[in-house]
Amino acid sequence: MTEEQYDVVVIGSGVGGLAAARAIAQFGGERVLILEQHYMAGGMTHEFSREGRFLFGTGLHYMSADAGPFLDFLTDGRVQLTPLPDEYDVLHFPDFDFGVPASGERFRAHLKSEFPGEAEAIDRFFRTMRRALTGLITRNLFSSFPAPVRAIGYPVIRRLFPATYRTLWEQVCHDFTDPRLRAVVAARWGLYGQPPTSSAFGYHASVPLTFFLEGTSHPVGGPKEIGDIALEGLVRHGVEVRLNQDVRRIAVERGRVSGVDVVERATGRRYRVRTRTVVSAGGVRNTYALLASHSRPEWNRELEGLSGEPSALMLFLGLDRSPAEFGPRGENHWFMPGLDEHDGTLYVSFASLNNPAARFHTIEVLELVDPAIVDEWRGTTETNRPESYHAFKAEVTRRLIDRLDRQWPGIKDAIVYAELATPLTYETYQHSVRGSFYGLPATPARLRSGLAGCRTPIKGLVVAGQDAWGPGVNAALAGGIMAANAVLKPSQLSTMWRTIQSAKPARTGPWRGFLRVAGVEELTSSVRKIRLEPLGGGALPFTFEAGQYLKVDLPVGMEPIERSYSIASGPGTTAYLEIGVKKEPNGLGSTFLHDDLTGGLALRVSGPHGEFTWADRDGPLLLIAGGIGITPLISVLIAAADDCHTGPITLLLGARSKAEVPFERELKELAARLPGLRTELYLTETGGRGRIDIEALRPHVAGVARVHLCGPAPMMRDLLGALADLGVPRDRVHTEAFVSDRSRKTRQERAHAVALAAGAPAYTIRTAGTSFPCRPGQTLLAAANAAAVPIPQDCDEGICGTCRVRIVSGTYETDDRGMFSAAELDQGWRLACQTLPTADLTIT
Repeated sequence: MTEEQYDVVVIGSGVGGLAAARAIAQFGGERVLILEQHYMAGGMTHEFSREGRFLFGTGLHYMSADAGPFLDFLTDGRVQLTPLPDEYDVLHFPDFDFGVPASGERFRAHLKSEFPGEAEAIDRFFRTMRRALTGLITRNLFSSFPAPVRAIGYPVIRRLFPATYRTLWEQVCHDFTDPRLRAVVAARWGLYGQPPTSSAFGYHASVPLTFFLEGTSHPVGGPKEIGDIALEGLVRHGVEVRLNQDVRRIAVERGRVSGVDVVERATGRRYRVRTRTVVSAGGVRNTYALLASHSRPEWNRELEGLSGEPSALMLFLGLDRSPAEFGPRGENHWFMPGLDEHDGTLYVSFASLNNPAARFHTIEVLELVDPAIVDEWRGTTETNRPESYHAFKAEVTRRLIDRLDRQWPGIKDAIVYAELATPLTYETYQHSVRGSFYGLPATPARLRSGLAGCRTPIKGLVVAGQDAWGPGVNAALAGGIMAANAVLKPSQLSTMWRTIQSAKPARTGPWRGFLRVAGVEELTSSVRKIRLEPLGGGALPFTFEAGQYLKVDLPVGMEPIERSYSIASGPGTTAYLEIGVKKEPNGLGSTFLHDDLTGGLALRVSGPHGEFTWADRDGPLLLIAGGIGITPLISVLIAAADDCHTGPITLLLGARSKAEVPFERELKELAARLPGLRTELYLTETGGRGRIDIEALRPHVAGVARVHLCGPAPMMRDLLGALADLGVPRDRVHTEAFVSDRSRKTRQERAHAVALAAGAPAYTIRTAGTSFPCRPGQTLLAAANAAAVPIPQDCDEGICGTCRVRIVSGTYETDDRGMFSAAELDQGWRLACQTLPTADLTIT
């Protein structure tokens, strides 16, 4: 068995594990390794897709409208939330319905209006809830303190906050006489999984007073946005994440953690990671099971006393139309049993109605059940379940769909995909004991247990996640922070809490997030202008310069594809921006934007990018565009007009025909605003001027201060040569050309194939006075950066043309579209960011 060394090992990559890893790495400066048994990171925030269109969340259905400081910390304030309807939870009882409004205070007011005879009791109940919540928070904070502090503090907390430790049903029966009011205030116990007769009131108090104090929301882009953004932050802080890693044992030496024994599932490789600190985000039961012989009998007996974890049946439905056609607007629906019954609650959510980035519609139906419901099939594997199990799933699916159809007649006919998850599903993918959905049961016994919290009796072993704070994704996140609170030193803790409680972190680099499609305008038969605006209105979350571009993720399949589009609007407009898109034959991205894009859809964008900007505004400006290449130049012209620019600007615009000239209206308006603008149109159809060539350029190059050139690659290559022949200095000529991900991937595959055939582990790149290695499939620029060999660079995208190098000898794969003239190409000039060596190279 091989050995490795890390400062801290985190078991599990749910939000609790991610938060603990981030805090320990960022504030403790520790080298952290996350080991995840699943093939996806993110725990219950991850999503899965079906039929290439339906995306389903696995555990996060809605959350507080205020993301809160913990989530802001984990995601650097980048998660965007969209609010649910005002009455975000609708409770359906056998003979009446009750809508829960946004905010705890409005919920209380609504209760008093519906049950005026118990108004004073309702006020008293809310005061008791605040007290119970304070007790829960205090108890959970103390769970991260050392054993002597806990031993003193726990009994005091129980005396000071008795309501925290009562059952929910005891509390509502003590405060209210109306059975309907009791049923309403106790209804949403499904959020933590324990029915009112056994759940601790402290956990129930957190529902209206913590999680949903100011209403509810859904992550734009889906729950996976939380995990994805969090993982990006972990990379910045040096945290390593390994998937498909099965932790078999937590090693202990002389009462302290010494490491973990791991099996890599894909290869079967066994190894040990030496460490003095292990943070387990896999649940308390799993954690103590990993201690094996080091686990004491009294601990196991105490864990056995904490029984009653619920599991779930969850039905995932895909629809061929919007559920809104049948009545729902995005609110959650709770179907409750009779007033004196506490089993059989059904929860229905409509994620696609609350996610403006969703293209296809889904419904998720959850029914909490006893894990014993699937006991007869335990011991079978996912691939060999007997027919009786599949018959069970089919019957449950039919029953649940029929229940939906009774509430919303006709919705059954819109369902085109259905898949049911059972407790066995959660055992397999969540790796939870008996498929428990919420971890340890949210009972008074849990609050009294010394094992339910982030501290353990083993030195260096800490628990994160749901079992360190409470059930649910929000609570799991708090549990991760509590784990960090138990690991970090006092001086580090003060920094952590100041940072978490401070304002959202400042953005570094290009902005990344979602903008909404606000409008589409057809400019020609093949070009359209698309307007994007902030989701909630107001100003754009970033500024840009004329000539820059956006990267846009387009939801065209299982995974979105990224495409780059120039900004067509002027930088002075802050409420929206516009991009120009030409429909390309067989173009996956442009076809989607022309044929399938709908207004209101949120698209993930990154920007602004690019150095194709109008920086030096003195002297004559020459703009040359071919077809859709006019897009960034329109932005330049708008900026010039907004600046009241009066200097000479010449625009040479090429197109096949007059009907294919994009932005014709905008050009006419700009001509009226720019007295120095002269536009020449070159058409290749019969009777037109033909292509832009050296003779077209000749009258406009004398004394030109800056040239912007954008268009098809052959045109740009020819005109770069023509400008050079006319004596225009190369540093005055600025170009833009986008390189597709498909082109880059194809070149990487070719480079790998050449390397495999040659058996070359690395190539040698020689330059003035030094040499450095380049791995097969690595770009020349990436290899130079790794070796600290300076090469001028900016975008790493093949757009700005900054990383020009001259290759003297050797073979390579590259993409040089539109960045060099034919003469420059003959001289060996290439872009380092687009060049993948297939042999040793010599560069200058």
